[in-house]
Amino acid sequence: MLPDLRNLGTILRILVAINGATLAIALAREPRLPLVLGEWARLTGFVEPHLFAELAVLWLLQPWLAGLRWPVAIAVVTLVTCAIGIGADALTPRMAGEAPGALVRHLLFALAAQFLLIAYFRLRARALSPAITEARLQALQARIRPHFLFNSITAVLSLMRSEPRRAEVALEDLADLFRVLMRDNRELAPLADEVELCRQYLDLEQLRLGDRLVIDWNVKSMPGDALVPPLVLQPLLENAVYHGIEPLTTQGVLSINIFLSRDEVHAILKNPYVANGARHQVGNRMALDNIRERLALHFDAEASLESRVTRDTYEVHIRMPYRTHKPATTGEGSAASPRHDGRADRGTQKRRQSPGQRPLPGTPATRIEPWLNHPSAS
Repeated sequence: MLPDLRNLGTILRILVAINGATLAIALAREPRLPLVLGEWARLTGFVEPHLFAELAVLWLLQPWLAGLRWPVAIAVVTLVTCAIGIGADALTPRMAGEAPGALVRHLLFALAAQFLLIAYFRLRARALSPAITEARLQALQARIRPHFLFNSITAVLSLMRSEPRRAEVALEDLADLFRVLMRDNRELAPLADEVELCRQYLDLEQLRLGDRLVIDWNVKSMPGDALVPPLVLQPLLENAVYHGIEPLTTQGVLSINIFLSRDEVHAILKNPYVANGARHQVGNRMALDNIRERLALHFDAEASLESRVTRDTYEVHIRMPYRTHKPATTGEGSAASPRHDGRADRGTQKRRQSPGQRPLPGTPATRIEPWLNHPSAS
């Protein structure tokens, strides 16, 4: 299968490879080092029009090419390369200072670059084959689960004797979380489900921390149907609680802002920062590196995670491409669509009767099951 020709990482690799090849040719053609840059500029002035035109055409053809068999797709790309090469040669020979006979050399260079890049991306796809990628994703997920479940169970145990009714609701929440952790988490999931999972987790933490934990949700502009890696936000919120809220002796605010901007999903998480937090400040990097790797496996260079510290705030900013469900991909046997048994609905009714629990701002009044595909998330 051809690489995703609409992926920013793929495009950047192609640009770097072609311009690197022209630099190598310039070094070979011009023995005088001070004049190499001039020769490189002259060559790129001839190569770049072809390169950008072909990238634009392949970007438009990507959805169609993705459905073709491998030999047919290669043949189509070869025809596109030749057609654009002939067109570029007809328009640019006078600017490049090349003789008309350079067309053959131009096409040979373009076809050689095309097949070398196809071979590179094929080798890269094998190195990141589904089996290897899925194994790495599952290993990364496993690093998250022990701390997540331990903290949740501890919060429930603290309520067993003092508030058994709330403990019952919390146990039902915990059962919902177990279902999310036990399902196949290799595929992307709706952002609305991830936010609901985070809300359940933070509800459990609020049972343990009480008024010390204040949650500021800002999700009115959140694209709930955006596809994101499962458990991409929860570990960061767990870090925020452990490193930012627990060291405080006073009330702390955990801010969550999720919005869509220019076809990109942004999630900005802020928590108090305690400079002398001692042991609480150790271990922040593992969760960040974990999620960076998962974002790279799913989105390549189109996603990023940045963190920064201000005077009294720690901020994490995640950027992901806006991708949504395709109706044809929903079918039987999907890991994200187990049978619904109604237990979470009963938990929802009890939660509404539970004192001090407020619905998540910007979301419907009814709970979103993390393991169901709702119309709102399709």
